[in-house]
Amino acid sequence: MKNLKLLSDLTFHLKLQSEDEHLLLSAIDIERNRVFFTSSANFLYTLPLLPSQEEKLWSRSSKVEGVPLDLEPGDSIKALDYLMEKEAVIIGTTNGYLLLHIVDDNTTEVVGKVEGGVKNIAPSPDGAVLAVTTGLGQILVMTHDWEVLYETMLDPPELDSTMVSGDMIGSPDSIFESHISWRGDGKYFATLSGINTSPPLQKLRIWERESGTLHAASESKAFMGSSLDWMPSGAKIVAAYDRKDEDRPPSVVFFEKNGLERSTLSIDEPIEAAVDILKWNCVSDLLAAAVRCEGYDAIKLWSFSNNHWYLKQEMRYVKEDIVKFTWDPTKPLQLICWTLGGKINTYKFTWNTAIMDNSTAFVIDNANILVSPLTLSLMPPPLSLFNLKFPCAVQEVAFFSKSSKNRLAVCLSDGSLCVVELPMMDTWEQLEGNEFIIEASHSDKKFGTLRHLIWLDLHILLGVSHCDFSENESSYHQEKNLYHGYSLQEIELVCSENAIPGLVTSSGWNAKVLNLSPVEGLVVGIVPNPVQKQSAFVQFDGGSIVEYSSKLSNIKSPQELHLRKLDYDIGFSSSCPWMNAVPVFDNDTLKPLFFGLDESGGLQVSRKVLCNNCCSFSFYSNTTGIAQQAITHLILTTKQDLLFIIDIDDILHGNPEVKFDNHIRGGIKNKQEENSDSINIWERGAQLIGIIHGDEAAVIFQTTRGNLECIYPRKLVLVAIISALVQKRFKDAMLMVRRHRIDFNVIVDHCGWQNFLQSSTEFVTKVNNLTHITEFICSIKNENVMETLYKNVISLHSFTDTLQVRDSEGLDMKSKISCVLLAIKTALEEQLPESPARELCILTALARSEPPALEEALKRVKAIREMELLGTDNYHRKSCPSAEESLKHLLWLSDPKTVYDAALGLYDLNLAAIVALNSQKDPKEFLPFLQSLQQMPPLVMQYTIDLRLQRYENALKHIFSAGEAYYEDCMNLMKNNPQLFPLGVQLFTDVVKRSQVLEAWGNHLFGEKCYEDSATAYLCCSSLQKALEAYRACGHWKGVLSVAGLLKLGKDEVLQLANELCEELQALGMPAEAARIALDYCGDVAGAIGYFVTAREWEEALRIGFMHRREDLISEIKNSAMDCASMLMSEFEEGLEKVGKYLARYLAVRQRRLVLAAKLQLEDRSIDDVDDDSASESSSVISGMSAYTGRTDKGSGTSIRSSTASKARGMRRQKHKGGKIRAGSPGEEMALVEHLKGMALTAGAELEIKSLLHALVMLGKEETARKLQRVADTFQMSQRAAVLSRGSLKYCFLHNSEAWRLPWIWR
Repeated sequence: MKNLKLLSDLTFHLKLQSEDEHLLLSAIDIERNRVFFTSSANFLYTLPLLPSQEEKLWSRSSKVEGVPLDLEPGDSIKALDYLMEKEAVIIGTTNGYLLLHIVDDNTTEVVGKVEGGVKNIAPSPDGAVLAVTTGLGQILVMTHDWEVLYETMLDPPELDSTMVSGDMIGSPDSIFESHISWRGDGKYFATLSGINTSPPLQKLRIWERESGTLHAASESKAFMGSSLDWMPSGAKIVAAYDRKDEDRPPSVVFFEKNGLERSTLSIDEPIEAAVDILKWNCVSDLLAAAVRCEGYDAIKLWSFSNNHWYLKQEMRYVKEDIVKFTWDPTKPLQLICWTLGGKINTYKFTWNTAIMDNSTAFVIDNANILVSPLTLSLMPPPLSLFNLKFPCAVQEVAFFSKSSKNRLAVCLSDGSLCVVELPMMDTWEQLEGNEFIIEASHSDKKFGTLRHLIWLDLHILLGVSHCDFSENESSYHQEKNLYHGYSLQEIELVCSENAIPGLVTSSGWNAKVLNLSPVEGLVVGIVPNPVQKQSAFVQFDGGSIVEYSSKLSNIKSPQELHLRKLDYDIGFSSSCPWMNAVPVFDNDTLKPLFFGLDESGGLQVSRKVLCNNCCSFSFYSNTTGIAQQAITHLILTTKQDLLFIIDIDDILHGNPEVKFDNHIRGGIKNKQEENSDSINIWERGAQLIGIIHGDEAAVIFQTTRGNLECIYPRKLVLVAIISALVQKRFKDAMLMVRRHRIDFNVIVDHCGWQNFLQSSTEFVTKVNNLTHITEFICSIKNENVMETLYKNVISLHSFTDTLQVRDSEGLDMKSKISCVLLAIKTALEEQLPESPARELCILTALARSEPPALEEALKRVKAIREMELLGTDNYHRKSCPSAEESLKHLLWLSDPKTVYDAALGLYDLNLAAIVALNSQKDPKEFLPFLQSLQQMPPLVMQYTIDLRLQRYENALKHIFSAGEAYYEDCMNLMKNNPQLFPLGVQLFTDVVKRSQVLEAWGNHLFGEKCYEDSATAYLCCSSLQKALEAYRACGHWKGVLSVAGLLKLGKDEVLQLANELCEELQALGMPAEAARIALDYCGDVAGAIGYFVTAREWEEALRIGFMHRREDLISEIKNSAMDCASMLMSEFEEGLEKVGKYLARYLAVRQRRLVLAAKLQLEDRSIDDVDDDSASESSSVISGMSAYTGRTDKGSGTSIRSSTASKARGMRRQKHKGGKIRAGSPGEEMALVEHLKGMALTAGAELEIKSLLHALVMLGKEETARKLQRVADTFQMSQRAAVLSRGSLKYCFLHNSEAWRLPWIWR
């Protein structure tokens, strides 16, 4: 579904030597980008094919000096081509001379002569050989060194003996003009030749290049002239039939390599028309023909798709001009046409999608436009909903759809303009299968070829006219000095007739030129301004953009104010033939955003390249049917057959060229790199042709075969659903969720389930479909799918302005399922009338709650059952399903055993029996149990059921209420279920029984080693001895001594207890607490100081010694402090050595990894693809030294031990949790880092060393204290530097750093 759009038309007027001279032949030099022409006066003209930026040189008549060729009198040029190997032009003459003309040197060389004269010259595609046909009906194949490989007759006499007489063979006048065409690979060439008989018949022959053997031949047919061309891809050979004898117009015929006719294409022209030239473009997707008609000559361009030939363009010329053409050999959409009088036109085309913004396709096919609204049905051309028939071939189409008005403006090949009024799209289905004849509008003059035609308003058109008409049409433009340039032509349309609703009308339109604004340079594209009426944006060659304002909107403005230059950032960095300006919201302001696609595949957004391998792009809006429809997403396809969907907000405020760089720019290399932003296009070469906006959220592709395929990307579907939910269109959202199989939780999670509760009533009312609501209820789960399942698919930031977050205080602790289903259940009961379906839906909500509200559901079933037993026949009964149906529905939703237990939990034995029967339980399994329950007292029955259902609190309450006889059962129940003790303490008010409960509770806590809690329980029931044992078990010495006071123990008993506590606390690693007991209760000063030394509380030990003036104890403290300082210095030195070893090993491993990574990057591999094992194994051979084998018996190399204090041993060093490090292991590098971190001093160790330093200074050991601090300082700075810098800092820096010194006493 593409249309061929004329992008530019460059004109050059070649000044010939005389009025009688005319151009004959052409050839192209693709290396030097120039074209050669020969004339009837034997002159050679060389014309450069200039780029579009130098178009002004083409648009003026300029004298190009012709080079005369030295030929014999009466001789003339008959054939022309360019030889790339020789860098010269090869010329054939009627006298049989082969001339080699070197253009740069202006020298001509005769390289050969053939008898009968030269008819045609055709080099092979690879340039290795040259085929020449002669006037005697021969074909010669020679090398580029002019060595003849072979020669043969074009029409072998033995093959045509029945048709040709002997005196005709060899006569130049009896032979047709023969033509040669090579296949793209050069293995075969085809010729079209024959004998002038009556009727004239010719044959298509296919020859083998190597031997000159005739490979195949067609039947003798009335071919038209010498029109012949072999498709470059090699699939078809094209020629033309003359069918005047059949009273039919000529037709284009396609042959296979075996000479058999494959298909035909009828020329939609009168019988007298003639096909003069047929040529394929270089990629074989366009076929061009020069057709001579009665009143004009036309260049027609066809394309093939879906087994149908479409006439996509037609350019008409005055018949006297006799136009000829050739395709550019390297640019498939560039056509060069010339006339005998020297007018040369270079046409540049581009493929544009035929689908408009409202998803309606207008496909051009000759004088027809095939109309297909894709929102109704996917109909690939040549199928269509209806057809618009115009007076002649269509060149340009512009569609306007706004405010219920649908209009189509069409520019025709004869220069006329047509306007079609279409009915509202809701009524288009009634037009199916119809063909409507369209009339041309009335105007004072022909408009010529209008390019880039758009609607500015309902009655205003804007287009670009190339001011180069025939002499009788150019006077107006000459007055404006516009004859050789471009102008923006504003056309006003007025209709003298009223449109008929529901019908297609085209009559009564009058068109006149409202304004003509000259422009300098080539116009690449025009798009309407999406946010301002009667305004458009014009892009010039090079990418600059100006704004055009209609004359009607600037009545009093001067001419130059119609065009206004825009900011530099708004344009493009290069010409973008595919351009669009879309409305977007930026900070709540609607503004246009420009997108352009250049010929190299670069998709640009305001001079930023978003994608450099883009094939096509389109836009999606989640809103439809409004006047200002803001675009929300960009959809693009890449050359790697990937589809990307990008939020407009990411383009405006993000950095999409970085976000999608790995995927959009280079394509996805492997499956691990796939992400949710891209979709693999299932068929190679499929093209993005259109988008269906709004709730449909569809992307339409056309495959290379021509058929249409529609996909619904998950991201666009979710955007459409959330947009509908934000607008409270719950029914539409529900239908989309079901149709596209989206998780129903999106309905709840898009705004947070707490906020959905506020809309639950509106949700139920608008959906109003109990089947859909039931599906929704069954799908609710305790998961936010927007943060899990669809986290990488869609972002809600674009909806934050419309999503209102309400206060959800008090709901956070409840289950999402329970709250949502409760709200739905309430809304069902309040908003929908009673019906069996509603009751089943409510039962579903109860069964799906979390936890399931089965008891409430069974109560509803029980109520229905009771109404059935009473025989009630009221409205309420009729609006409910049967009890059996309700119960079966409940059993289908839930586990039958759970439903049976819930029925038992209601203490209704009859209901439990009904549930058991309907769940197909064996009566032997449940009947005896129910019968035994029926014989029990009510409270005991309830107690038994509660025990079965493990509802222990209810069981305790029921058995307690049963009386004193069941006291032992109460105690056993609490002992077996200790969580019931708090409830038991509340239930039993009798002092004795309450004390027994508390004592049992304390025994349980003591057994669970919760000693302090058990001591509290014992104290509550006055079990003081057990409380003392509990406090003693947990080392709570204060509690022990306090309870001893409550027991009123004697002084000796308290002293003995205190000594025992000291020993126990020492064993538990609590020497400081033992020191306080020894000092306060035992009066043992020496023992207390010993405990403080063990606890490394040096300053406290000195304080006690000085307080009691015990010099002997102070001396012992001094000796212990010196021993501890010596041991610590030894450990710090050992630790410093280990830090150096670990750091050296880390640097070796890291260096090896970086070298390996750099090597892999040179091989275009990602570092993530490297196996950790191979990296570590490679790095382990760097060093012959292992840092993990030289450990001492003191333990891990990461700890600095003290042989005298287990407490200090635990405080001083952080324990390394990673275990041993194995050299060459996968995690060696990270383990080394963690090991270095684990060697850091803890805060407790720093305080301990600080206390020791103060004690040493007090004891006069200042030098020892200074040495200890220096060693500890060096170790700590080395360890921190190794961790923070990981080897990047030198050790010389460590000793000069003051920032990392320990906060002790020496500076």
